[in-house]
Amino acid sequence: MMLSRLPRRSYTYAETPIERLDRLTDLLDGPNIYIKRDDLLGLAGGGNKTRKLEFLIADALEKGADTIVTCGALQSNHCRLTLAAAVKEGLKCQLVLEEGPSTSYDADANGNNLLYNLLGVEHIKVVENGTNVIEEMNILGEELIASGRKPYLIPIGGSNVLGSVGYAACAQEILHQTFKSGLVIDHVVVASGSGGTQAGLIAGFHGNSASVKVSGINVSRSNEHQIPVIQDLVQKTAKFLNVPFTISEDSVNCYDDYVGGGYTIPTDGMIEAVQMLARTEGILLDAVYTGKVMAGLIDLVRQGKFAKDENVLFIHTGGSPSLYANHTLFNKDLFKI
Repeated sequence: MMLSRLPRRSYTYAETPIERLDRLTDLLDGPNIYIKRDDLLGLAGGGNKTRKLEFLIADALEKGADTIVTCGALQSNHCRLTLAAAVKEGLKCQLVLEEGPSTSYDADANGNNLLYNLLGVEHIKVVENGTNVIEEMNILGEELIASGRKPYLIPIGGSNVLGSVGYAACAQEILHQTFKSGLVIDHVVVASGSGGTQAGLIAGFHGNSASVKVSGINVSRSNEHQIPVIQDLVQKTAKFLNVPFTISEDSVNCYDDYVGGGYTIPTDGMIEAVQMLARTEGILLDAVYTGKVMAGLIDLVRQGKFAKDENVLFIHTGGSPSLYANHTLFNKDLFKI
């Protein structure tokens, strides 16, 4: 893969650690569980979007943008990190935020909303749940152009081809780290939402001739809708990187059993998983993404889906700032050591 030919900003100055989760592995009595700490990536609070933004913001700068526009949910980690990257580059940033099915916008909310204001967001446009946020983002972009500005629009989650390249680069990083340490990873487990992280990893491992199976735990959609999204993005990312790749039926693996009532809607499995990792490893997950993904991994281990001698790598995509806007969820104590 010719990643070096692409414009790229650098927001993290070291590889994120890969750690063995000793106590969780012992507790579950399953495979060896490792974690890739992408919650420790650069920018405000860290998270997987930082890798995508290294390529997206570089493209925006190359095109002479003065304003970044993106969209997401009320407590969007992607919006927080995009805003932080814009601030670091001296750009303005405007956000389109979609209300939840049972959550209205609160200007004084904690979590990421607090950070939007602290980081100096220029404008927040709030839309009702179910609104086409991409369309609203495009309208906002047109208004900025009409006013003489030069906006650069980034889709939900930064999950276009250029954003996915960030996780093709992450696949290379993982292979470099594991080669140095002598660790062989059999499976990677990651959130499958807007799709860029999972698609980038699949394309990246394939581009490096590495037979690592990537399993996505869906956080918002059924497999019927999710798998075609990932397949399409893998194909486009591989083509962009000049990686020969023909999508087969088993190229994309997703589990849709852990979505619950839908995106941002809590599940008991998520609550147990967040409490379990906090109380065994001292690591914080979030309620929307990593909590549901860890719930999926825990359940798959309990079902015996992995052999005991296999090495499974969980990608921690960040998101812990949103915990502070959802603290009452964890009053329900579902895990005790």
